[in-house]
Amino acid sequence: AANVGVQVILIAIITGIAIISVVTGLKKGVEILSQFNIYLALLLTLFVLILGPTLFLFDSLGQNIGSYLSNLIPLSTWTESYGPVEAGWQHGWTVFYWAWWIAWSPFVGMFIARISKGRTIRQFVGGVLFVPTLVSSIWLTVFGGTALHRELYSGGGIVDAVKDNVATAMFELLATLPLAGITSFLMVVVIVTFFVTSSDSGSLVVDTITSGGNLHPPVIQKVFWASAEGVVAAVLLLAG
Repeated sequence: AANVGVQVILIAIITGIAIISVVTGLKKGVEILSQFNIYLALLLTLFVLILGPTLFLFDSLGQNIGSYLSNLIPLSTWTESYGPVEAGWQHGWTVFYWAWWIAWSPFVGMFIARISKGRTIRQFVGGVLFVPTLVSSIWLTVFGGTALHRELYSGGGIVDAVKDNVATAMFELLATLPLAGITSFLMVVVIVTFFVTSSDSGSLVVDTITSGGNLHPPVIQKVFWASAEGVVAAVLLLAG
């Protein structure tokens, strides 16, 4: 119960920051917060890359990208049509993410269209498809690869911690590196700003839709939808 109470408080804090950000507008609030989020995430990535198993991570990056490219088409077309031997994987992962992105597509599509105004088709495709894929590969390789290296060659411990509480995975990893207290705090800031910017994008799109396409809806409407997202999140959390 205490844990749930803390989570509700965190939702309230994140919602409050999101309201301030979305009210200040796309250029002042959302853009500044997004840039801060990206730079801080980049700083943490470089920190782990340099102080972690650097050579192992560079080796892993090439292999991971190659594995992604070689499996992209097979996994995209996999339907488990030849028996139940491997049944479950597709429904637990592929279908889940398919439904996830179908749900997100109206928000993400409209938000990207709005912030891409004035860009060329080449810039749009690169910024939406290739750059995010490359950045995600680097992020997952650096943090995931460092954790795997710890498990394989440095005594382990992260897997057991994750089994006990999966939410502690990142912080258990950072605890194996220098300046753990500082980096853990910065990681909390990154996570919070990721949530806030995601909430901002959703709020801006809903504001635009419910105001008939107005790109500058009333402030009270922005506050309402940003608050509504926080309330819905808290209700779903309390409902289990």
